[in-house]
Amino acid sequence: MIVLLRRLFVLILIPACSLLAQHAARLPMTRAEVRADLISLPRPSGQSVLQQEALQPSGGRKSVGLAALYSLMLPGMGELYAGSFSSGRYFLGAEGALWLTYVIFQVRADALRDDARSFAVARAEVSLQGKNDQYFVDIGNFLSIDDYNQKKLRDRDVAKVYDPALGYGWRWDSDASRAAFRDQRVASDNMYNNRKFVVAVVLINHVASAINAARSAVARNRELDGARSDLQIGAEVLGGPFQVHGLMVTVRKNF
Repeated sequence: MIVLLRRLFVLILIPACSLLAQHAARLPMTRAEVRADLISLPRPSGQSVLQQEALQPSGGRKSVGLAALYSLMLPGMGELYAGSFSSGRYFLGAEGALWLTYVIFQVRADALRDDARSFAVARAEVSLQGKNDQYFVDIGNFLSIDDYNQKKLRDRDVAKVYDPALGYGWRWDSDASRAAFRDQRVASDNMYNNRKFVVAVVLINHVASAINAARSAVARNRELDGARSDLQIGAEVLGGPFQVHGLMVTVRKNF
């Protein structure tokens, strides 16, 4: 699962770096500029033409790359930038719900783990100090340390034998108690594993929002292009300042 999450992170990181490279000359550099980009406020003075073109007023064209990048960072923000928050709000809402679910799984898993280990202290005389997760897996599978060590010696796996003198001993008061502890420990592990699936869905939500934001920016730009006049008229003086040859008028029609 960890490998899958790493691959998903790389898949998101590569297009984000590509977008940064394509729009390096147009990206806002300060917090004030980012805020101006997102809510279409006037940009601070002293900027170049390229920087001022990074984001036009609310009725202007939008950068497809910036829309995707904003949603990669926080779902819904790209749609807000592109003027289509009616769809982006669902991605933003999903983001909040997913992280809330993650916290719930974390809190529940910690509670189950702590309850199971407290149960082991009371029913198997276990010492919690300095023990790793594998130790608690082992005590859930064997009634006592003697049973465990004998099994490892029969398997000639001496490196995994526990030393009772170092505080690793245990003896359950009944097999039912051991089974109850094991079930509770497994339930805790399942909760911890559920967090990984939540993280995977969070990454998918970021990518889906970025794609939606890019499409929203493209649709907005197409609407603006369609609203422009198809008939363009221009004029140009022929010759130099002191050698005027005439005036050229051009008429261009888009079909």
